[in-house]
Order: sequence, then C-alpha cells, then structure tokens
Amino acid sequence: MDKFLTFTIVGLTLAAIYAIIASGLVLTYTTTGIFNFAHGAAGMLAAFTYWQFRFVWGWPTPLALVVVLLVLGPLFGVLLETVIMRGLEGTTDTVKLVVSISLLLFMIALAQLIWAPGISRPLPGFLAGNKPINLGATTITWHQAITIGVAIAVAIGLRLVLTRARIGIAMRAAVDDRSLTTLNGAKPNLVSMLAWAMGTSLAALGGILIAPGPGLEAASLSLLIVSAYAAAVFGRLRSLPLTFLGAIVIGLVEGYLAGYLPQNQYLTGMRIASPAIILFIVLLVLPNPRLRGRMTRSREYFPTPTLAGAIGFAITVVIGAVMLATTLSDPDLITYGRVFPIGIVALSLVPLVGFAGQISLCQLSFAGIGAIVMAHLGAGGDPIALVWAVLIAAAVGAVVALPALRLSGIYLALGTAAFAVILDRWLFNLPVLSVFGLFDINLFANGSVSVDAIELFGRSFDDPGTQMIISAVTFALVALLVIWIRRGRLGRRLLAMKDSEAACATLGLNLIWTKLSVFALSAGIAGLGGALYATQLTSIQPGNFELVQSLQLFAITVVGGIGAVGGALFAALSLYAFLPLLVTLWPSSVRWVGLLPGGAGIGLGRNPNGAVHDVREGFLPLLAARAVLAAMCVAVAGAYVLRLTNVIDNWAFVVLLILFPVIATIAAGLSKPRAVEAAAGNDEEIRDVPLEWRGIDRPWTKADLEQLDRYLGLKEMELHDVR
Repeated sequence: MDKFLTFTIVGLTLAAIYAIIASGLVLTYTTTGIFNFAHGAAGMLAAFTYWQFRFVWGWPTPLALVVVLLVLGPLFGVLLETVIMRGLEGTTDTVKLVVSISLLLFMIALAQLIWAPGISRPLPGFLAGNKPINLGATTITWHQAITIGVAIAVAIGLRLVLTRARIGIAMRAAVDDRSLTTLNGAKPNLVSMLAWAMGTSLAALGGILIAPGPGLEAASLSLLIVSAYAAAVFGRLRSLPLTFLGAIVIGLVEGYLAGYLPQNQYLTGMRIASPAIILFIVLLVLPNPRLRGRMTRSREYFPTPTLAGAIGFAITVVIGAVMLATTLSDPDLITYGRVFPIGIVALSLVPLVGFAGQISLCQLSFAGIGAIVMAHLGAGGDPIALVWAVLIAAAVGAVVALPALRLSGIYLALGTAAFAVILDRWLFNLPVLSVFGLFDINLFANGSVSVDAIELFGRSFDDPGTQMIISAVTFALVALLVIWIRRGRLGRRLLAMKDSEAACATLGLNLIWTKLSVFALSAGIAGLGGALYATQLTSIQPGNFELVQSLQLFAITVVGGIGAVGGALFAALSLYAFLPLLVTLWPSSVRWVGLLPGGAGIGLGRNPNGAVHDVREGFLPLLAARAVLAAMCVAVAGAYVLRLTNVIDNWAFVVLLILFPVIATIAAGLSKPRAVEAAAGNDEEIRDVPLEWRGIDRPWTKADLEQLDRYLGLKEMELHDVR
C-alpha cells in the first residue's frame, strides 16, 4: 500500500505539471488555431533562465520567479503572436506546423548557444532542503506539494477567467466566430495576444516545475513534455476540464508504470517511451474528426512540372554529382556525399505532404528502418538489400498508416511524431529479440551496426566518389518518379484529397486506399534513402535517425518547397552542404549555424511557396533565352576542364559556378525581357490575381489558359484547339 501511495503521488505530481503546460497549449490553440509545437521549448528556455537568475546570479527565488513568469514569459508570448503567428493567416496546416517546429529548433539552438551543452546544471526543487511532509503511509516533498497546489490554483484561475472575466468571454467568443466577435466590439488580435502571453507563462511555469527531475538539457527537456501534448489532445485541444482530466490519467499511468512495470531489459525503453505510447493511444481512441474541406484559399502555389523541365533537372543533378565526385577530396566527398541520400528521404515528403497534404514527422524513422535492413540483409554488399529496404520500410509505413488513417492535420503530425519517439527511445534500443524461437530480430544490439558498401558484378563501390554518383543517379530517378506521379492520375487524386477530403469522399474517391498507398510509397522512398545513407556512413546507430533531425529535415523541405522535387534537394543541400561549408569557412560559427534552420522556417509564413519557387522565377529569363543558356553551359564545361587539368583550384571553380549563372541570367533578362513573361505565362496583372479568381476579378485571357495547363498538367489548349 505504501508503494501504491508513493507512486500515486509521483503520478499526481506529473499530472499537475502536464495540466499546467497543456492548459497553456490549449489556450493558444483555441484562440489562434495554431498548435504550438515549440510550447515545450518555451518552458525549457524559462527553466534555463530561472536557473541563470537563481543559481548563477544569486537572485532571490521570488524575484527570479516574478521576472520569468510575469515579465519575460508574457513578453515572449506577445512577441511570438505579433511578429510570427499573426502572419500565418491563410496558410495551410503544414505551413503553420513548420513555423512552430522551426521555433522549436531555433529555441533549442539558442539555448545551446547561450548555455553550452554537456555541462551539468542541477536545478533543485523548491524547498529542497526541508524535510518531506509526512502523510502517514508515505511522504511528499515540498516541491511535489507546491506543484500540485499550483496546478489546482491554475485550474481555478483559468475557470474564473474564462467564465467570469470579460477578456475570458472574449477569448471563447473569438474561437466560435472571430468576425462576429469583432462586430460586437471585441478585438480578436488583442485577445490572441493575451492568450499567447498567458499560454507562454504557463509553459514557463511548467518548465520550471518539471526541470528538477530530468535536469537542464535543451533537446530532451523540450521533448520531455510529450505527455502534456497527450493531455491537450485528450481535451480535443479545446476543453480545459477534459485536458486536466487527461493530465491526471496520463500522470497516474506514468507513475504506476515507473513503480510496477517489471524490471526487464526489453521493457526499460518502454518506460522511457511511455509518454509517446500514451499519446499515440489517445490519438487512436479519440472520436473520428469530420472530413475537412477547404475553408479558406491557401496562398500556396505549386505548378505542374513539365516533362522537359523534369528531365533537365535530373540531368543537372547527375552532372553536378559527377563534377563533385571528380574534383573533391575523399574527406569532402564523405561530408558532402550525404546530400543525395538525405535528399531521397526529403523526396519522400513531396508526394505525402506536398501532394496529399498528409503530415508526417517520422520520415527519418522510416529511413532508419531501411538502414537497418541494409545492414543486416546487405552483408557483402548485396544490392538486393536495397529492394528489401524499400519493401520493408513501405510495409512498416502501411502498418503505421492503418491506425493513423482516421487522423488528419495536427493529429496526424502528433501521431507520427509519437511513432518516431517510440522508435528512438525504445524499439531502436532493444537487445536481440527471439520471435517464438523461429528467428531473431537484431536492430542496434551493440549500440551500432556496420554496413557494407554495395557490390555489383564483382566490384565493390566503396569509394566516396562512386557512392556519391550512385546516390545522385538514384535521387534523379526517384525525382522523375515523383514528377510522373504528380503529372498522372494519382497525383490529381492526391491534390484533390489535399484540397478537400469531404468533396473527394462525396465524389466516391476511396480515401483509405489513397492514404494507405501514398504512406507506403513515401515510407518506401525514405527506406531507400536510409539504405544508401547507411552505406555511406559504413556504421549506423540510433542517433542518426532521431526525431529532432527528422523535424529539421521536414521543416527545411517545406522551406524549400514541399510541393516540388527541388524543395527536397534544397533541404539536403542546406543541411548537409551549406552548413558544413559555412563551418569550414568560419570555424567560429559552429555554435551559431544551429540557429539557421530554425530561423529559415520561422520566416516561411511570408513565403509559403518555398524558396525553390523564387529561385525558379529568378532563372526564368535564362530558361527563355536559349542562346544565353547554351553559352552558360559551355562556360561551365570550360571551367570544369580547367579544374580537371589543375589550372584552377576548387575555390575558383566554385566561384565560377556561382558567377556564370548570375551573369547569364542578367544577360538574358536584358536581351529578352518579354521572354520572361512568355516563360512565366503571366504578366504583372496576372500575378496580382490568384488563378481561381481570373475570369471573375478580370477578363479571362489566353495566358491564363496556358498557366492553368501548367498548373493542372492537362492539355486544355489542344482540347479547345486554341492557337
């Protein structure tokens, strides 16, 4: 009985913390419709700041708490709402999620920049020196008692604010109908700003209360409160009473697991992963959400790629890889060769997220499965293991998709994130497991596993240059496959489902089969990328496929352009070429480069089409001026010959590769200014009017029809015999 009471108190303490954090998350979501994935990171920053004030600068505890909770926390929330979140109106769930994920990455990098990682920073609980309170059968520490008392006070305070105070009633009204609230004299922007101030303060309070347990470590502390997300989902991200009830259930389950789960080498990781398992279960038992339709016009625009453009892109990728493989040293090839395998993993996001609108945050987990298959079935470099990697990863993707088919939007994102955490903390760390004595499952039994290079026709492709070319060719072929899907019937089905699931179901589209097929396809592509990535690493470990890295890849792919294969290449180049190159050029920037991925994603709301779209628009003059384009290709080939003959070095070659396209684009723009309009299929007037409103806001033109062809991938010009 004593043990039961002890772990009941542990569970209630966790429940109190989860309730505080989750209530702040619900508060911001219900007033703005944005799920703040960085909510835990805000609490992490608050915990670090409190530690700095209290234990480094020696501030009194009350003063440190007042400054963090009542000054810095609310100001930070107001800053987030006014500068970042308010600009996300009219964007898709994907864009909103990417911005909040980027905030998470930025805050983690900021904390690691200010407080160097790897240093022990103990944070004692409140009144840690006092004797525990005797409850007869057990005891409770003062920190636990304070935590539970604060949670009760927060529950009562939020109840009074939301039901009795005018500002609370305005918050609830803004959720139901923002426009009607404005007509009745309320100010929705002010309401949202106050909600974010309160929510961030609650996150800060939860971060300070939970930090004494696991200690101060930026990444783990930011993701430790997955259970708080489960509590918020328990309340459907709207009901505070249900959120508090969910927090109690989840906290008690965690407490009892800590006390009664058998001490077993196979279950140790399960205890660590229990918050993610609970989140996944909560998502699955929730009532089915209604099929969603498009409520607002999105600002995203991803035109259908042309066949010539697709082939040109693939050829350019392969030629670029050949140039790199024949000019870089082996150490540089090892560093930059990872671009193409990771690019394939990023490509897996394009059909799933870009076309179908199904958010997945576990693509690196599927890549890890492909890597494991390559390690165990590719002994001796057997290339058939690549096929097995694709098939097994696709099968796992289908299995994960089956229970997640009923989810969409933020619920699907949280479900896939929970799956990634389960793999990270539990399954990838399992010892050798015997299945009914029939066969053994050995993932990372020794912490890491070696991977053999691919061997074909008696030749082992173990040199970095050859591996880069193989990965680049594979990337180009997968990119052509993705473009073929986009231009075909399946691509149109996926786009229709992304636009309105309700309309597709009404018209008879089998949503279950469509979602299942695109999940399996995406997981298979990620598995292929993971297998090639493993052959380049030669040895893999669970840390190569962690959730934080998967979030980073997802965010930067969306920044590049999630609806285009170029966005995948942009993400891989940014993470595995640009950032390492920046560190090479400026070694002192090694601690600062971590801010760049998060910072890039935060600005996405102003450009939901992605960076690749802007790059393409910038090169339209060059694509339209064939003579200038040919001259540029000749110049690049000449520079390549000079590099091969050692007339110039790599740095001069890189400068020329950057300089030639810039000069050629300027020359093309000066020589054929009208060619830009012809290649773009629109002029300034057309750019000002969204495609779906042309013919309503202004007369329909031939250029509109041409652009509609490019967007839909249909030959309407020929069907209507328009010349």
